[in-house]
Amino acid sequence: MTPLSGSRRTAVLAFIFVTAVLDILAMGVVMPVLPSLIEEFTGSNARAGVINGVFVAMWAAMQFVASPIIGSLSDRYGRRPTILISTAGLAADYVLMALAPNLWWLALGRLIAGATSASFTTVYAYMADITPPEGRARAYGLIGAAFSAGFVAGPLMGGLLGEISPRAPFWAAAAFSGVAFVYGLFVLPESLAQEHRMPFAWRRANPFGAMTLLRRHRELMGLASVNFLVHFAHHVFSTVYVLYAAHRYGWSPAAVGIVLALAGVLDACVQGLLIGPTVKRLGERTTMMIGLFGGAAGLAGMGLAPTGLAFALALLPNCLWGLAMPTLQALMTGRVSESEQGQLQGANMSLASIAGIVSPLLFGAVYAASIGPGAALPHPGAAFLLAAVILVGAGLVGWRLARGAQTPG
Repeated sequence: MTPLSGSRRTAVLAFIFVTAVLDILAMGVVMPVLPSLIEEFTGSNARAGVINGVFVAMWAAMQFVASPIIGSLSDRYGRRPTILISTAGLAADYVLMALAPNLWWLALGRLIAGATSASFTTVYAYMADITPPEGRARAYGLIGAAFSAGFVAGPLMGGLLGEISPRAPFWAAAAFSGVAFVYGLFVLPESLAQEHRMPFAWRRANPFGAMTLLRRHRELMGLASVNFLVHFAHHVFSTVYVLYAAHRYGWSPAAVGIVLALAGVLDACVQGLLIGPTVKRLGERTTMMIGLFGGAAGLAGMGLAPTGLAFALALLPNCLWGLAMPTLQALMTGRVSESEQGQLQGANMSLASIAGIVSPLLFGAVYAASIGPGAALPHPGAAFLLAAVILVGAGLVGWRLARGAQTPG
């Protein structure tokens, strides 16, 4: 761990928090309008659901390839240049999508976004560099809270801008990513000392090579399977939420953004305020289980909700999901060395990307089969119910495999 004075560490944490907020703000701004823009190009709600699923899968496929490369590059050259280059690339990509004249240009934009947003692997590695193992659950909770804060303002702003033009949120996203780059250029220090760096090697930087790290640690492989299922279930939101809310409840882009903002507020409260005391009192394993089963209950409530109000109320149990990922990350990072943190995060993101390739295609197909005349699945919330079952499976696997995997206090 890189030693930092109290004031220096506070400044670094503040930077990571603000940068994460800006990056997620940029992503959140486009969430309420991207499916609608796809629908505008295709002229069909059901077809837009399938194509949006394909786009999410493409984004995840690029993350699958890029995440271990970026993680290994950060282990070799440091975290700072990796974060800055990725942030600048993301800003340029949003400009491209703002100007996209057709679906092919949007598809290219999603591919570039998948590669540039893989810098999140480096953010987690950065936090591992400056935080002792016993404090990582809380530190990752702060990152999660930053992400949630970005999703509070981002979708809300995107929904409002989307009322003006479906292109406006993309220009706003480009501006936010640009501000994050300039801010980091002048403020971000390096966190990985020269003596802790690892030579770059393609055998570790390719997606399958990165996963050898997981295979070398039995506990990591088990926890990684939970990570896979969690990400698999979570893609139900990016794939069908906007279309589902508009179809079933008649919500406008502004209403979609407001509910996403509410979800972000609840998640930020859980990850920023609740996770530290909960881990201290109950331990990481139990905290993770509460998060997984709470999230499953919320997903089931969303899938069964007969009204928009009932859907919004289901956010209350669902927000407990925010307890799961930080504790899972803490359990995993405590089992590798400082020089392997980037590789670990790259492997984690590769698994998450595999989930992101497969799950949007599945959820998009399930949604398309659950609406319209002669629907094969008669319930429009079928995709959310399937995600709830998957998250219950993650909880059952996690309860068994996380035994004895507590990070030392």
